[in-house]
Amino acid sequence: MQLVPPLEDSALALAVRRVDDGASVAIAETGLDSLLYAVSGSGTLELDGVEAALAPGTAALVLAGESATVGGVDGLEVVHATVGETVDLHATLGARESVVHLDADRSEQALGTRAYQLLFGPHNGSTRATLFAGFLPPGRSPWHYHLYDEIVFVPEGPGRLHRQGSETELAGGSAFRLRPREVHIVENASADSEMTIVGVFTPAGSPSAAYLADEP
Repeated sequence: MQLVPPLEDSALALAVRRVDDGASVAIAETGLDSLLYAVSGSGTLELDGVEAALAPGTAALVLAGESATVGGVDGLEVVHATVGETVDLHATLGARESVVHLDADRSEQALGTRAYQLLFGPHNGSTRATLFAGFLPPGRSPWHYHLYDEIVFVPEGPGRLHRQGSETELAGGSAFRLRPREVHIVENASADSEMTIVGVFTPAGSPSAAYLADEP
């Protein structure tokens, strides 16, 4: 199910794939890099003859021209972001990884009291886009914007997206796009629980690169 389609000036897109138990889905994109994030259930990823387990919080990178197979074991649901070859390529900063795991102990500081963990980016083989998990305490950040084109997936709510002149409720399974320099706030509407979001943006870089803005 495609949640956020590509635009005329942006090949960045996001879909959710549900892989039935015992079934499999092939990922073989000639011109698109694929960044995957397991939301729920369990399964496997086979890439270049190597099989890895997929569980909630597992992310994977399949580069353009590579072939991978995602297998369902127990109600697997995977976020599948794709990015085309028209974006600026970031310089490679580290060795390629194919599968990484979410670990809040490896988080870094973001805007205000918010934090994030890099899953894929130039540091481990993704030079077109960055995939990260953001950790939001209850409440709102200041109004701000980024210079990159971004899609955000919300595994679990409740949250709210504030843009100029609008406010959108964010339930679990929702997704939205933020255009470069679009002033916004992503709010954790829970009273006492941390909210995790999954973001992918291009060109690749740091999720902490935010710029404060006056209230619209």
